[in-house]
Amino acid sequence: MEPYACLYVEKGEPYRTGTRLDLSGEVTVVGRAAHDVVPDIAFASAFVSRRHFSLSRADGKVFLTDLGSKHGTEIGGRKVAPHESVALKTSERISLARGMVVLHFVHIFAEQTLELEPYAATGRLDRIKPFALDREQRLIIDNGRKIALSDKEWLLFLLLYERMGTLVSNERIKRTVWPERVVDDVGVPDVGIEELNSLVYRIRRKLGKTRFPVNAVRGSGYILEAIEAYGPKA
Repeated sequence: MEPYACLYVEKGEPYRTGTRLDLSGEVTVVGRAAHDVVPDIAFASAFVSRRHFSLSRADGKVFLTDLGSKHGTEIGGRKVAPHESVALKTSERISLARGMVVLHFVHIFAEQTLELEPYAATGRLDRIKPFALDREQRLIIDNGRKIALSDKEWLLFLLLYERMGTLVSNERIKRTVWPERVVDDVGVPDVGIEELNSLVYRIRRKLGKTRFPVNAVRGSGYILEAIEAYGPKA
């Protein structure tokens, strides 16, 4: 069967970061392999349940259902209740067992729009969002120039980029970029504002401040303002 969606691995042994896992069956079970259970997609972490969650298709949508996992499933920072089914949106981030495994869900049709090939290969640009993104290699292609980002830089860039023009709270950024950190009483990872500012600075330095116009809203979060498109006007 042709794949209808896929998962990109941000974190999760035995897979390398950036591995693409195609989804083609009507139901896909994700978990940890054991003698009596072999899920469709298996991770090595002992904190992942043998049958952790499933993905199923219905009415043109993809639904994630937590299968009563011991250490929990989160979608975009929100914990999914045991046996709850949630419709996934493209680019949704799925975290298992407080970040022991982190996945990125993409509909195939949306992926073809979001993941553009390098400029030199296609000879065209995304006129709405000027950067071409190679999610497998975690590269940004800016006017033909390939820019490599670290794991944390990539996660922050993607979060702000896909919410361009919208305030992204400090709490949302911390949960997305630092899921492996110890959390406080309300579930926010322990990350200082200096560390967050430093990460923004490093991305600006790589892309150029005018190409990555991020404004800090004191005490609240960050906004990536509309990026000026390059290339000839249509």
